[in-house]
Amino acid sequence: MMKKLLLIAFVLFGSAAMFAQTTITGVVSDATGPLPGANIKVARKAVGTSTDFDGKFTLKVTDTPPFTLEVSSIGFQTSSVEITKNNQVVTVTLKENATALDEVVISASRTPERIMESPVTVERMDVRAIRNTSSPSFYDGLENLKGVDINSSSLTFKSVNTRGFATFANERFMQLVDGMDNSSPGLNFALGNLLGLSELDVKTVELLPGASSALYGANAFNGIMFMTSKNPFDDAGISFVFKTGITSQKAAGDNNFYDSSIRMAYAFDDKFAAKASLSFLKGEEWHATDYRDETDMTSLDHSTNPNYNGLNVYGDEVSTNMASVGQSLVDANVLPAALLPFIPNQAVSRTGYNDVDMITNEAKSVKLGTSLHYRPWGNDRLEIIWNSKFGIGSTIYQGQNRYNLQNFFMEQHKLEFKGKSFMVRGYVTSEDAGDSYDSRFAAININRRWKSDSNWFGQYVGTYAQAIAGAIPGVPAGNADVAHSVSRSVADTGRLIPGTAGFSKAFNTVKLDPSLITGSKFEEKTKLYHADANLNLQDYIDWAEIQVGASYRKYILNSNGTLFTDYDGTIDYDEYGVYTQLQKKVLDDRLKITASARYDKAQNFDGNVSPRLSLAYAAGEDKNHNFRASVQTGFRNPTTQDQYIGLDAGSGILLGTAPDNIDRFTSNPFNLGIPAGLAGYINGTTGSSIGATGTLTGRMAYENSWTASSVETFSDSGNPADLVKSDVEFVKPEHVTAFEVGYRGIIEGVTVDLNVYYNNYKDFIASQNVVAPLYGSVTLADQVDLAPIVGSPVPVNTPISLIALQNGDFKGVALDSNSEEDVSSYGATIGLNTKVLNGFDLGLNYTYSKLNIDEASDFEAGFNTPEHKVKLQFGKTSVIENLGFNVNVRWQDEFLWESSFYDGVVDARTVVDAQINYRIPSWKSVLKVGAANIGGKEYFSAPGVGAIGSQYFVSWTINN
Repeated sequence: MMKKLLLIAFVLFGSAAMFAQTTITGVVSDATGPLPGANIKVARKAVGTSTDFDGKFTLKVTDTPPFTLEVSSIGFQTSSVEITKNNQVVTVTLKENATALDEVVISASRTPERIMESPVTVERMDVRAIRNTSSPSFYDGLENLKGVDINSSSLTFKSVNTRGFATFANERFMQLVDGMDNSSPGLNFALGNLLGLSELDVKTVELLPGASSALYGANAFNGIMFMTSKNPFDDAGISFVFKTGITSQKAAGDNNFYDSSIRMAYAFDDKFAAKASLSFLKGEEWHATDYRDETDMTSLDHSTNPNYNGLNVYGDEVSTNMASVGQSLVDANVLPAALLPFIPNQAVSRTGYNDVDMITNEAKSVKLGTSLHYRPWGNDRLEIIWNSKFGIGSTIYQGQNRYNLQNFFMEQHKLEFKGKSFMVRGYVTSEDAGDSYDSRFAAININRRWKSDSNWFGQYVGTYAQAIAGAIPGVPAGNADVAHSVSRSVADTGRLIPGTAGFSKAFNTVKLDPSLITGSKFEEKTKLYHADANLNLQDYIDWAEIQVGASYRKYILNSNGTLFTDYDGTIDYDEYGVYTQLQKKVLDDRLKITASARYDKAQNFDGNVSPRLSLAYAAGEDKNHNFRASVQTGFRNPTTQDQYIGLDAGSGILLGTAPDNIDRFTSNPFNLGIPAGLAGYINGTTGSSIGATGTLTGRMAYENSWTASSVETFSDSGNPADLVKSDVEFVKPEHVTAFEVGYRGIIEGVTVDLNVYYNNYKDFIASQNVVAPLYGSVTLADQVDLAPIVGSPVPVNTPISLIALQNGDFKGVALDSNSEEDVSSYGATIGLNTKVLNGFDLGLNYTYSKLNIDEASDFEAGFNTPEHKVKLQFGKTSVIENLGFNVNVRWQDEFLWESSFYDGVVDARTVVDAQINYRIPSWKSVLKVGAANIGGKEYFSAPGVGAIGSQYFVSWTINN
């Protein structure tokens, strides 16, 4: 039987080899010369090739003339050539699209259409724009598009955003790569381009600012980006890029970086093709060295503030009240009672470690992408694709704390069936946090390894009391500054010093320990399963274009209790959605009506309907003035963290409020600051269980807490009537209604793209900050008479919860919930593009963004977007033969950055990027020399991150 099969296969193969072949050769060029990378294919078939660096091609096919060749390239009009004989030589000159508005996009309506006709705002970057970008990478270059912001948590962690509410964990913005959501399923946001595309494999990038839930579901709330890779049937061959240079920063100095990629693609015949790409990047992160005190910005260390808590210093969050410690020392007969009056009622913190000592600061990324493509009928009626992507890297993420993501691994696998009018796909995303750790807890627990908190504070307070009393020889009595200095020196005896073997040993031990009581390791192995389908009924219905589709998603949360409350096993939940869209042209095809609606249902929430209606009218004799208006609703489900996080971040607790989550969470034990004698007295009089340690449950934080703002008011007034019990509801989906009008057109040779929008939010998801005492009721109902303790002749009835506040026995908790405040945002963008001075490209765009919210609101919206932004582009692809350049200038004004890490003003900045490139046709190469942030004036994306310096690079690209 096997011999027969082999014989049949041999005969079939031999027969195929004997088929007659037709050979066509030729050259493709544009107005400036040879056009490399142009696609040549047989009409209505997948058979084809592409031009080499000299614009030349050779195509061998089994078709017998006559037949038609289609010649195309991004940014140019497609040309058709009739083939009438074998060995025909053709010469094709492609005409460049008149403007960028002639480019074709798919994302806006899930169907091909010119940007000019798109019913919503859309931004686009293609292969030509990537070649000409002045940024170090195409991903950085996205920031030059109008209305687009990029915030840098580190050199390699870039967060793309549109229309406000920017964070490094950008949960309101979706990023798709070849149709796959490449966000981390556990962290809920994309890790920059960690699992994205190699620069050599990018075909187009499309961005839809604003709500897109009607077609793309819950996460397409504030914007969505589509990265599409090259198809090996259309773009075959081997290409390579090597990029190197230096990053320059005052804190880190000058450091080398390397960024290389290779792409290999081959079409074996008209049915089977494959490709693979590999990318490697290595460099030095921007060092974070902002040592300002978080509460007293004039202080830079403990010498001016004993309770110093530096922004980029960790471990100094551990703080306690000196008087409370002193009382405990007296009660334990460690300190004479006569010294108690010398101890002040003030807080003091442990000596911390700087960010540069706790973060590896090595930026590294390795990406591998592979795909197999099969076309059963040798054309694009059906294509079956298996796509696998792998990414591993080290970077820095700044959230509640700064996390060193080391060897963070993600992978995706997709099976897709697609044709001209349909698509069905399913994929899985899996991640492993690798050796990632929390830098704050690393510092806290390194400190605790060489000396416990109780011993350190005991030594500090005991030394201080003796120093103030004049009981230490050589130390002047009554001098508080000297006393604090001596006390810290004594308490720090034995401290592990960065760079020593002892410190390295402790650091390595803590980084591998997942318990936040003793370690800092961040465990995360969450998985996501997703399936979606779309069908365009154009082959069945001719009076309008109608599409239908559906999606399903399942999360399997697995952090082993280090991020979520999955202490005893994974947490699973799912969501699904269905949608339809109708698109119809009327009035001599001048008016295009697009109506969409989608229904989504998540396991923990009620179903939601998201409609969209848009009108686009083409005015003018040549239909080159397009006016559009749209109204749509969007929504987003609370993220996995909004629902199931249970993280004690040291400076506070983050707690998700899915109904079952508050009963899952129990904190690690906290050392109580209440004096031993008082604790025993409270136990004896009330029966409450108050000992040396206490824990906080989710139910306690949810039902027995005050609003954080009222506690601040109480700390100033001392009036218990100012304390307000919190009233936080379980988190639910957030909704937005978005209105937009726009214009695209050409006015006297200038391309104009204008849009104005207004967004109104309902049930805005935001953290509600509360303060939960570790004992006592926030209603102040349970009280204790302290008269015997304080020696008062009359009763001193004191609420137990106020004793907790006084002694520091409380925790700040951020409960994920929804705001009842009216939140809205509005803005506008305008882009102008033209050619000047005999062919130089000139572009200018302006973006206005504004948040409207009650300033007295008790929650932070985190708009985090400058009100004004201006971007300028100037360049030419061929100044002289084979020589081109490009310059980008970006300016933005100052704005307030709000986050759980820190709130602060980000200064205004002007950034200049530039590149010059030279083509070497004989080498099929392009050499590029460029620089980002020319001038080197450092700037911050947000408080607490490393200052961004300059990046200088040279690249050599072959056959791309």
